[in-house]
Amino acid sequence: MTLHELSPLDVAIASALILINGAISIVLKLGLEKRLALAATRCIVQLALIGYVLEWIFRLERWDVILLLCLVMTVVAGISAVGRVERKLPGLYLNSIVSIFVSSWLVTVVTLLAILGYDSWRETPAQYVIPFLGVILGNTLNGVSLGMDRLGEHLTRRRGEVELLLSLGATRWEAARGPVRDSIRTGMIPMINSMMVVGIVSLPGIMTGQLLSGVAPAAAVRYQIVIMFIIAAGTALGTIGVILLSFERLFNHSHQFLHDEIGEKRK
Repeated sequence: MTLHELSPLDVAIASALILINGAISIVLKLGLEKRLALAATRCIVQLALIGYVLEWIFRLERWDVILLLCLVMTVVAGISAVGRVERKLPGLYLNSIVSIFVSSWLVTVVTLLAILGYDSWRETPAQYVIPFLGVILGNTLNGVSLGMDRLGEHLTRRRGEVELLLSLGATRWEAARGPVRDSIRTGMIPMINSMMVVGIVSLPGIMTGQLLSGVAPAAAVRYQIVIMFIIAAGTALGTIGVILLSFERLFNHSHQFLHDEIGEKRK
């Protein structure tokens, strides 16, 4: 079986389907037409650009260029995660980028060296490094974003309870343990839900792509299992990391809650 090549006309027909979303928005007065148009345009432009870039990188196979692209992807993921947080937290961008960087790169390196069996990440082909890191980054940023958003909202709503516990002699961890745990749980739940229905309700993108390219279903399934588990690990590590870093900035070592560091909710 060979992969069916899509022509520009095929892509144009698929792109036209987005008009259905626009029509629904207009009929129901959702006000999403401009955002849909912008999102669709960005999707086309960004994918077209990355397609050309990856084609060049795959031919070049230089580890320094691959590393640079991976760094750019990581920083963009960290910044994108912050854009979805409604309340500003101290050190928001730095916490996000550091957490996503450490968790995603750690899991990617383990995958390439321990699971795929390459002796060095420099010897790993770009077509493995970039897709694996990309899929981990994409899911980790969602967990990080949801976790930070939940932490800011939770601590704001439960400020009285937290400060009461601190005034009664509780440590900063004892006072913030509930919001911290709830925030981590919020960041991890979407990934857990995806794992619960994968293969029954949905066929993930990478598995679908392999099947379309003619890979045997059993081999595609093994790859997808690995991918789901490394995504889960990256999401968990990234979410825990960003929540703990935010906790350190919001509660000082004198066990005081620095509530004024939390910004107002975006309108």
